[in-house]
Amino acid sequence: MINLLLVDDHPLVRDGMRARLESEAGINVLGEAQNGQEALDFVTQQSVDVVLMDVSMPVMNGLEATKIFKQNYPDIRILILSMHDSREYILQLIQSGASGYILKDVSSDELIKAIETVYQGGTYFSSGASQSLFAGEQQISVPDNTATLTPREATVLKHLAEGQSNKEIARVLDISVRTVETHRQNIKQKLNIHTAAGLARYAIENGLVD
Repeated sequence: MINLLLVDDHPLVRDGMRARLESEAGINVLGEAQNGQEALDFVTQQSVDVVLMDVSMPVMNGLEATKIFKQNYPDIRILILSMHDSREYILQLIQSGASGYILKDVSSDELIKAIETVYQGGTYFSSGASQSLFAGEQQISVPDNTATLTPREATVLKHLAEGQSNKEIARVLDISVRTVETHRQNIKQKLNIHTAAGLARYAIENGLVD
């Protein structure tokens, strides 16, 4: 069961998301907050797994709240749900510790998938967010080491870039989670890239992801 907190300053938005999420057997909506400060106050009283949070809010916005969450509550996964597709917004949220960023035009099924992905330890970017994040980027300033990856490592990197968790990759490839973790560490060392966002960008720019 995923214990989730909704954070958005628009009651109608929260009502709509709550109605959809509560129809999912694996998600428990513990409560709601209308700004980042209320969210931080809430988690002092309740055990939360995932915070689904907007960016633009009064009192304390999503960016400020994400920074504090990752400093004080590193085990809580932050999934940003926003109408803003600005690359600067997305990069700032990633650097602050968000596990995913999805736009408010995603389907309810994709919203559920994003929540489940970040809960399982993965990262998730909706297609619109990914396009904004990687648009106009120059080629990564790292030697073309893709050829040094084994076929299995390249496959694992592709799945990682698509936002799948270690457990999901292990299931798809029929290998153990520990083996996936080993491949992941080898990939990071070979490419000298140590963040999920960096690996995703490398995979996309080197043709491993469509």
